[in-house]
This record gives sequence, C-alpha cells and structure tokens, in this order.
Amino acid sequence: MRSLPTRRIAAAALAAATSVVVLAGPAFAHVTVNPGAASQGGYTAVDFRVPNESDTASTVKLEVNLPLDHPLASVRTLPMPGWTATVEKAKLDKPIKVHGNDVNEAVSKITWTADAGTKIAPGQFQEFRVSLGPLPTDTDSLVFKALQSYDNGDVVRWIDESKEGQPEPAKPAPVLKLTKAAAGDGHGDSHGGATATAAPAADGHNHGDSADKAEAADADHNSSDSTARTLGVVGIVVGVIGTAVGVLGLRRRSGGSAS
Repeated sequence: MRSLPTRRIAAAALAAATSVVVLAGPAFAHVTVNPGAASQGGYTAVDFRVPNESDTASTVKLEVNLPLDHPLASVRTLPMPGWTATVEKAKLDKPIKVHGNDVNEAVSKITWTADAGTKIAPGQFQEFRVSLGPLPTDTDSLVFKALQSYDNGDVVRWIDESKEGQPEPAKPAPVLKLTKAAAGDGHGDSHGGATATAAPAADGHNHGDSADKAEAADADHNSSDSTARTLGVVGIVVGVIGTAVGVLGLRRRSGGSAS
C-alpha cells in the first residue's frame, strides 16, 4: 500500500499539471483578429476568429463594429456558406481622402447571421474574413468591438479596451495592431483578396497580390507562435508528470530495499 507522502506527491503533481492546462486555455477563448498586425497605409485581409465558449448553446450571430474615428474607405466580406453578411454605413463628420477622392461615408458595422441549420456548436470556432483599407497612418491600432449571440438568447459583449500596464479585461475587444511601413514598401493598390459582397472599394481598383503575400506571412507567423505555445504547455505538463513518476519509482525502490 502506498504511504501517505507518496499519495500526496502524486496528487500534487496531478494538480500542477491540471492547473497548467487550465491556465493555458483562456488565451484561446477570446474573439480575436488574425493576423493581429498590419502595415499602416496599406490594405490587408483579416479573420475575425470566433470560438464558441458555451457547453450547451451555439453561436448564431456575430456583430463587428468598425471604428469611425479612423474610418476605412474599403471594406469587403468573403462569402461564407450558411452565413449572411449585412453591412451598415455611416456618414462621416469629415470626409477622408483616398487616392485623391473624397469619401463621405464608411462601413460602421458588419453583422454575420447564421442561416437555418448553421451554427458554431460547442467545441467549435469559425473565422469571418474581411479585407480592409487603406489602413490609417495616424494610429497604432484599430479596435473592433464585437457582440457574439447564442441561440439561447445570451449575448457576449467583446467591447472592453485593454490598457497598457493593466490586466487584460475579461471580455477584450479584438484589436488590429498597426506598424510603420518599411522604407520603400509601396502599398499602391494592394488589397486583401476577399470577394466583394458588401461595401465596394472607394477607388474601384482590384487589389490582390501584395496583401495576400503579407497575409500569408503573418498567418504563418501566427500559426508558428500558437504551435510554440501549445508545445510549451505540453512540455511543462509532461515534465511535471515525469517528475512525479520518478519520485514514485524511487519511493517504491526505497521501500523494497527496506524490506
């Protein structure tokens, strides 16, 4: 029969491993923008990644509010089977210049609604792709406040803005970080390759290759980071369990020698 100290060691190891897994989970549970960064002044394609957090209800609607303090002249949604995208526009207090033309209105909100028989079920996630641009050059981030609706009537409001030096809020709004464009990096007519089903581009151009390449690079980087984090967590768990097994083995051998 195992001694009391041995059982305590095993229980402590199991608790430590469980806590590592639990702590690692919430980082993947938020509504996020992916990739999370893009270059100022250019066009990009991003995914709003929506995990279903409920164990009993399914997500059937996503509303994303676009910032009007830094309006985006061109917003296009990628068609998704089973979902209907609706775009709302708002009049701008001050027109913005895009390729020398005045733009007086911009998309203020995109709503994706699930068709009959479509949903994001428990344990699943969905990505809603949008192409955006031109991205502003006078800010280092864009905040997209989002509402996630479930088929049981619950609504999760992802609207809290993170503040530097403070803990992340419980329901943070998705944020797209904007970085300075590299010297000699001409954005020109680069635009994300999403199919136009919502607001037409203000310049009427077909933008594609540059943003697609940048998006692919960012997506690969994001995927690598996620894989590294996951492998790190698994390594910690395996290490904790291995230590516990080693201690138990030593205890058994010590007990056998004594007898």
